[in-house]
Order: sequence, then C-alpha cells, then structure tokens
Amino acid sequence: MDLLRAWLCPTPAHRARVLEASARIGKARAFIAGAIGVGVLAGAPWNGWWTILLFIPAAIHLITMDRWMARTDRPELVAFATLMTMLLVLVVAAAGTGGPDSPVLPWFALVPAMATLRFRLAVAAALAVVAGLLILAVSFAVDPARALDYPVPMIASLVMVANIVGVSVALMRGEMEHRDRAVLDPLTGLLNRASLENRAAEIEQQARLTDGPVALVLLDLDRFKRVNDEYGHERGDAVLRDAAYEIRKALRSFELVYRIGGEEFLLLLPGADLESGIEIAERVRDAVALACPGEVEMTLSAGVATAAGSDVRYEELFRAADLALLSAKREGRDRVVAASAPRAAAAA
Repeated sequence: MDLLRAWLCPTPAHRARVLEASARIGKARAFIAGAIGVGVLAGAPWNGWWTILLFIPAAIHLITMDRWMARTDRPELVAFATLMTMLLVLVVAAAGTGGPDSPVLPWFALVPAMATLRFRLAVAAALAVVAGLLILAVSFAVDPARALDYPVPMIASLVMVANIVGVSVALMRGEMEHRDRAVLDPLTGLLNRASLENRAAEIEQQARLTDGPVALVLLDLDRFKRVNDEYGHERGDAVLRDAAYEIRKALRSFELVYRIGGEEFLLLLPGADLESGIEIAERVRDAVALACPGEVEMTLSAGVATAAGSDVRYEELFRAADLALLSAKREGRDRVVAASAPRAAAAA
C-alpha cells in the first residue's frame, strides 16, 4: 500500500491537490453523477433494469467519498478505490449489455478523465491505458467474432478515451502550473502559507468526525541570520534547501511540512497526540543537526501543540505552538518544548 500511495502522490503538493480537489470539483462531480444516473435510467428498458442496481455501488462511492477521505490518513487510496470501483462496474455492465456492441463502452472514458481532477498525469495516463485494455478485453471475451467483424464501437470508444483524456490533461497541466506558482515555495519546493488554510480546515473537520488528535509543530532554524552574515545569502539558501529536504525526509507521507516564512517551518500532523508530536519534532531536530545543511552546523528549535476532536482549532494550535517555540528559544535553543492546552495558551 505504501508503494501505491507513493506512486499516486509522490510529493506533498500532489497530496494537497487530492485533498483540496473535494471543494473544487464538488459541483462537477455532482453533475457527472447526475448525468450517469439519467443515462442509466434512460437506457434501462433496452439494457436491462438490472443495470440500475449495478450502478448503485459506484453512486455510493461518489456520494460518500469526501466523508471517507476526511476520516482517514490515506485519502488518496479512497479516491483511487472509487475510480477502480467505477471501472469494475463498467466492465460488468459492458459484458452484460452486448460486449463489443455495448453502449456502455464509451463510458470507460469517464474514469481517466475523473482521475485528472485529483491525480497527476502519470496516474491519469495509466488509468487511460487500463480503460482501453478493458474495452478490448470485454469486447473479445464476450463475442470475439463480432469484435473482429464490426470493431467500430470499440474503435470509437478508444478514440473517445484518448481525446477526453488529452483535453483533461491539457487543462490539468495549466491548473498544476498555476497551482505550483501559487502554493509551492520556489526555494525549497515545500508547500507555503497559501496552501495551508484549506488543509487546516480539512484537518479540523476530520478531527471532529473521528474525535482524533492533531499536532502542530513550529520549527525555526537557530541563529540563521549569522549564516547570511558570515557566508552570504547563497549559502543561506543552500541551508534552507537542505534543511527542508531533511525535514521532509523525516516525515511520513501524510505528515505535511510548510515553509511559512524565512527560516520557519510548520508541521501539520493529523492523528498525532502530544507524545507523538514531540517524538516527530525530536526526530526532525536530530535529522537537521546531523545533516549539516549547506555544510553549516545548524540546529533548530521547536514548539509543539496538540488538541483533539472538537477542540482542534488551527489558530489556537498555532498560537500555542508559537508560545512554546519562544520558550524553546529562551531556554537555550536546540530543543523541543511542548505547549500547555491550546485554550490556556491562547488566554495567556
């Protein structure tokens, strides 16, 4: 599963796109689901009324997908499972409605097209290939003689898959280029403040649904200003790039790191309680110290704040972690300090 997750979303930006797509494509997905429902109902007298029952699993997946994504730390797998369920339903429907003559064959184009709304080009292309192979497999498995004598429906369906995916990919590339400029820090490649707001809101909602904990960690490179003063800004940039790489490498796939300004970074850790948050912060602190980013001995300080369930409020967690970070600086730097309860810290 870890290999599949890494293939679906190899970078934090890809994971953020999967998560943020829910709000962006909600209306489009509702329209697609409605169109599918109308098509199934309209064709039922000829295709068979059993096709209505067949498409119920796909409809349930589409309707409940956001809810399941909010409840899990592997949302990309939920989205991918929904697409695979749709492919399975289409295979059964095409096999039962004529094989090479089935009116369902063109519908295979929906799956790779929907994949472009959430996933990267490689995933959409792979699903397009799978859809094309399934069109051929269903057609020849049901009636190979008919598939050879009159392959026009198959050819038309394959052309539709290719064209719809081509158009979707062109739109996706434009969106990704705009997104990269908007939400990625150009120096370190990490997510920036612009991408943090939506993800924080999603994690708040997820915590309320699951009553689970969330940890927020603020990281600050100690005495970074002296690097620029002594070695120059070019070396300072190298330190930031290397430190960002070490921080990202020390985290798991669903633990996101943001550069929120200068030498300051933020970790957003769904499912992490105070003990786990401190452990992760210590792991990151050790990784940066051992790496000597930019060939400079460097340490960092961290402030950790946690909350659970309905108490998860991003602003309060941030303020509590910020106070803890200030304490770490005052106590001598190169250490992790845990905050008190976020509400108490906010009051203070």
